[in-house]
Amino acid sequence: MTTVPARLSGIRLARMRDLTLVPAIVVLLVVGAVVDPVFLSSANIVNVLQQQTELSLLVLAETVILIGGRFDLSLESTVGLAPALGVALVIPAASNGLGTSWPSALAVPIILLVGLLVGALNGLLILRFGLSAFIVTLGMLIVLRGLQIGITGGQNLFELPPSVLYLGNATWLGLPLSIWLCGLLFALGIAALGWFRHGRAVYAIGGNVDAARAAGIRSDRVIWIVFMVGGVLAALAGLLMTGRLGSVAAAQGQGMIFTVFAAAVIGGVSMDGGKGTLFGALCGVLVLGLINNILTLAGVSAQWIQAVYGLIILVALILARVTTGKAQDS
Repeated sequence: MTTVPARLSGIRLARMRDLTLVPAIVVLLVVGAVVDPVFLSSANIVNVLQQQTELSLLVLAETVILIGGRFDLSLESTVGLAPALGVALVIPAASNGLGTSWPSALAVPIILLVGLLVGALNGLLILRFGLSAFIVTLGMLIVLRGLQIGITGGQNLFELPPSVLYLGNATWLGLPLSIWLCGLLFALGIAALGWFRHGRAVYAIGGNVDAARAAGIRSDRVIWIVFMVGGVLAALAGLLMTGRLGSVAAAQGQGMIFTVFAAAVIGGVSMDGGKGTLFGALCGVLVLGLINNILTLAGVSAQWIQAVYGLIILVALILARVTTGKAQDS
């Protein structure tokens, strides 16, 4: 019985750390306004939010997996492969498709199904065969990237189905549909992890898997579901990106996983599992998005932005050591 209060106090402490990013976001808004008056315009803010939706969904997926004590490097490749396969199966060969010309209405279901299958396969290899999550998801990242290049022939895929374009470009009540979807999914995730039994089980498994099993939690099944949900979210992120950009790039999603981990770490999510919240991870995404936009408006070269992200990760690790007495990866 003593473990329950300790776990709850840990969650409360994590939420307190989440709130520390709120003043940082306010400071960034002030700095952005000083750098360029355009920064606080509604058009620019909406643009920043829309550009961060795909990253937010990946961070949502990775955060839940990290809380469960695992991680998935292959999410960035799912962002590319899922829409590449879904689009290639429905567009004609003349548009670099596979020549199958399936009904265009199947594009979105295929994309989401691919994400589900990738997540299920990752979970199967890790849980059923006891393989390292790092090795499995790294290998999956490479395999999926190779399949994506093979399917696209190294070229961009155009002539997207109307359903794909709609999800990436539709506007509801003055805001892009992608922002509404992202907000809804984060709200559902926060509610699931905070108030539902299976969501709380993810924290228990990430904190101490043996204790979770002793408490009757079917840890393997829960984590397997988490991997599948992560795969679907990554596929949805790729779907939104494809619709927003109007094409499937041959290298779509490449390098996103580094930014995903940066957002999660500065959002207070522990690499050891069992700690962190989705609200903190979302704040981490907003911090990175605002920094990116400020640097762009200030005329800083895009090549330097990755260096800034790396520096942010190091600072976040140092702050984690100072505030909790324990580094994130120790």
